[in-house]
Amino acid sequence: MRILHLVHQYPPDHLGGTELYTRALARRQAAAGNEVAVFCPEEGDDSGEPAVEDGVRVYRAGGGRRGRLAVFLSLLGSGRLSAAFDAVLAAERPDVVHVQHLMGLPVGLIDTLRAAGIPYVITLHDYWYGCANAQLLTNYDASLCAGPNARFTNCGRCALARAGLGGPAAAGSLPAPLMARRYRLLREVFSGAAQVMASTPFVLRAYGGMGFPLEKARVLPLGIDVSAADVAAARRARDQKAPDGPFRVGYVGGLSRQKGIHVLVAAINRLPAGVTCAIYGPTDAFPEYVAELRRLATHPGIRFMGPVERAALWPALGELDVLVAPTLWYETYALIVHEAFAAGLPVVASRIGVLPDVVREGVDGHLFPPGDAEALSAILRRLMEQPDELAVLRAGQPAIVTMDSHAAEIDGVYRALPAGVKPMLRR
Repeated sequence: MRILHLVHQYPPDHLGGTELYTRALARRQAAAGNEVAVFCPEEGDDSGEPAVEDGVRVYRAGGGRRGRLAVFLSLLGSGRLSAAFDAVLAAERPDVVHVQHLMGLPVGLIDTLRAAGIPYVITLHDYWYGCANAQLLTNYDASLCAGPNARFTNCGRCALARAGLGGPAAAGSLPAPLMARRYRLLREVFSGAAQVMASTPFVLRAYGGMGFPLEKARVLPLGIDVSAADVAAARRARDQKAPDGPFRVGYVGGLSRQKGIHVLVAAINRLPAGVTCAIYGPTDAFPEYVAELRRLATHPGIRFMGPVERAALWPALGELDVLVAPTLWYETYALIVHEAFAAGLPVVASRIGVLPDVVREGVDGHLFPPGDAEALSAILRRLMEQPDELAVLRAGQPAIVTMDSHAAEIDGVYRALPAGVKPMLRR
């Protein structure tokens, strides 16, 4: 089968969850004998020739724009990117196009696929089709949002705030027509897909609430890129814990306010000294927030560890007794929760967004009201004082969907497409 992935960014320069997922899936598809390519925008010029990376041909098309307004306007059209895409289609002749993310790419690329009769599928990695912020979190007051209102004035207000322009709520009526046009264009892209895949039921419910048709949508959990060696490394680290050692809490992820790390810090501050809390994440993305966290952290066991490299993630997880996911926004997958389960680690998470779909109360973890540091602290105190409960939660953890098994499921999606997709090649 000839497969082309469309994505807004790609490693090694971009290492977000969508980018890493796309690379892992493409690599496995190529290893299975498929002809696999990736198309993504990049700033500057390009040679027009793909780089071959682990058997995958990666086309980094020049003309990509990275400023906020420029990325937004790219949706409406970019002659340079469209011409580059036409050339890639002619060279690759894909049987199917897998749309991972269209941010920074012109919606006209989808029109080209339709005109050529090439089926495409979409994986929803966030809420971007219905929310220009992609997070259902407002720019003007960082509150949760259900999506566009009837007149798109809330989207217009968000757009103004993102551009650094304040003003009353009524000012949102000025860019509202542009936001409405954006919604209509992307709803059409969504509707035209042969299949739309979401990682959890919550993501589909959110899109349904924003008026997107779900007749061709399904839940398909993402796979995680974990090996037997990774799991063994985590277990070795856990087995080395001294019986009388401290109770070890951890967080892994971005250090931004919507992630709720301040809630975790406040919860740890309420606990006795025999607790450690390792906070892994880059400290330079939101330095003012990190400085605030450091001021709030009065407990002697709180440590800011900086970012954790992929190879070091599994031993780091193995050194914890419990992982906390204190998010305040609607996560779309919470990859680190699945990685924690793979490492044999119970999870305590906010009862918000996808997390109740993933963490089963009293089975493999616990849930607490988002933003409630007192409730989180009470759960952690109980786990510290009743260590046998940790063993119960570890025993209840779910089977992990690996990237290999996920790639096989994606193969099944491709095979079921109506436009005569060829069978997957096998070596």
